[in-house]
Amino acid sequence: MLRALSRRNVPHELVGSQTGITLVEFGIVAPVLCVMLLGAFDMAHTLYARSVLEGTLQKAARDASLEAGTDAAVRAVIDQKVRDQVAPLVGDADIRFTRRFYRTFSDAAAARAETWTDSDSNGSCDNGEPYDDENNNGVWDSDGGNDGQGGAKDATLYTVRVSYPRFFPIYNLIGGSNTARLSASTVLRNQPYGDQGSYEAPQVRNCT
Repeated sequence: MLRALSRRNVPHELVGSQTGITLVEFGIVAPVLCVMLLGAFDMAHTLYARSVLEGTLQKAARDASLEAGTDAAVRAVIDQKVRDQVAPLVGDADIRFTRRFYRTFSDAAAARAETWTDSDSNGSCDNGEPYDDENNNGVWDSDGGNDGQGGAKDATLYTVRVSYPRFFPIYNLIGGSNTARLSASTVLRNQPYGDQGSYEAPQVRNCT
């Protein structure tokens, strides 16, 4: 009865008309489509930035493996080249570099912590726990490596970490982080421009 009355009050030419239905359907689909497009653009940009970062890192690591790469000023120039390549893609980014060197590639791959007595079973060397300072650098190393480029024939793990505000507001819409983070690493052996150093017998020390 109500349906009949409502149809009776509608102009005859509008009864059964589908004019404007496309606009209504588009209004329903458009938000989902926009979110999907923003997500695709964000993913494509991240993949491209990662590809550029990895390529630049490989070139920088090869330059650093030369004899002059042990010099701090040269390393700063090499790091700046990476910044110059990556910065235009990611805008206001925080770019950080780390270098850790090992005697062999297998040591770098294992990244094994120096042996210590974990008295408090917290998985970290602290509170005066004794450890074997295998590389004789005076500190306990959770990955067994040493800071820096190293010397002749050392295997150097060169890592770049980049964080920057996302270009597309997709994560604002779905409640995620608006900061993108990229990381790339490579291990190269320094050229044999001299005799490789050797560690003395491990010293037993105490953690801080």
